[in-house]
Amino acid sequence: MTKPLANVRVLDLSRILAGPWATQTLADLGAQVIKVEKPGSGDDTRHMGPPFLTDPRDGSVGDAAYFMCCNRGKQSLTLDFTTADGQAVIRRLVAGADVLVENYKVGGLKKYGLDYDSLKGVNPGLVYCSVTGFGQSGPYKDRAGYDYLIQGMGGLMSVTGEQDGRPGGGPQRAGVAVADMLAGMYATVAILAALRHRDQGGGGQHIDISLLDCQVGTLANQGLNYLTTGVAPSRMGTGHPNIAPYQVYPASDGHIIIAVGNDTQFRRLCDAIGRPEYADDARFSTIRARVQNRDSLNAWLEAATIRRTVGEWVALLESAQVPCGPINTIDRVFADPHVMARAMRVDLPHPVYGSVPSIRNPIRFSGTPLHHDAAPPALGQHTEAVLRVAGFHDGEIERLRERGVI
Repeated sequence: MTKPLANVRVLDLSRILAGPWATQTLADLGAQVIKVEKPGSGDDTRHMGPPFLTDPRDGSVGDAAYFMCCNRGKQSLTLDFTTADGQAVIRRLVAGADVLVENYKVGGLKKYGLDYDSLKGVNPGLVYCSVTGFGQSGPYKDRAGYDYLIQGMGGLMSVTGEQDGRPGGGPQRAGVAVADMLAGMYATVAILAALRHRDQGGGGQHIDISLLDCQVGTLANQGLNYLTTGVAPSRMGTGHPNIAPYQVYPASDGHIIIAVGNDTQFRRLCDAIGRPEYADDARFSTIRARVQNRDSLNAWLEAATIRRTVGEWVALLESAQVPCGPINTIDRVFADPHVMARAMRVDLPHPVYGSVPSIRNPIRFSGTPLHHDAAPPALGQHTEAVLRVAGFHDGEIERLRERGVI
């Protein structure tokens, strides 16, 4: 069946994670994504390892797993656009493109004539998305922005990690590059909205996506907790600032998450533990009371949870309709029967490595289901094919190759 973005062509000049995360999502949705890479080396993430894939033909080290996580379904065009010939190629490709995504420093592409103001004359309907650390304006606009910096500057690390003063206390980054991926998802949403606007007759436009904006924009309840009270939230370990009990508790063989979101669930928890009287205790009978009396609440809960295994608690609390779950390592995630039933792992054919693993896009459509059928590309795999579709004849392609442009 036709995918939702069939017939949308995307020129992807982005590297690392935030931009490629956006363009991979567009590729999953059916867009043709042409990934422009530096001849000889390609995207930096091809080299960010270990781990690396191994070429089965000679056992040599290949692309890093990092690259494979965010470039599924794309076509790789190797092109040196720092040359006049390379810039001319980009302009010819832009003429037939719907979207261009880039994540160079502010003004970085202007010297090559590849900025939005230069290219909108080539294609007035072009949706041009710039992803940077700090955006196209403001005092930090010229700074390089990386996920780690943004997690710190955007407040996330101030509310992530064990409480200060406790063993292991202090700032912690999230275990995956959430600022990059949030920016990538916001970029995807913005691109789709801009395409809708264009298709209604509004023309193309420039989208300015800032990693810092996206991180601040997703502070959610923690941000509003501060804006409402003037008091900056702090790290709480696994606890939740607005709900209790909603954290990790010790079991006899590990840890279990108990996530009670309302008073009815709390009553079920008390009944399951064998302490029904606590559901009517004034200290614990409402969410507000439980948050205010968190230490007392946790004291009796921890004394109870330590007496059973994780498996015993999950079985007991699930039967009582109390939200709970284990803390899985990544290997257990992919061995989980529900994750397996949802087919979140997919294996894709690759021209070099034979088959490579991938993680399915979580979007599920009833009418236009997504089928992953193209692995992340080998470097330059589609160079000639892309150029031919853009109208380049064999002689032009050969001259570009002789000059080292492709």
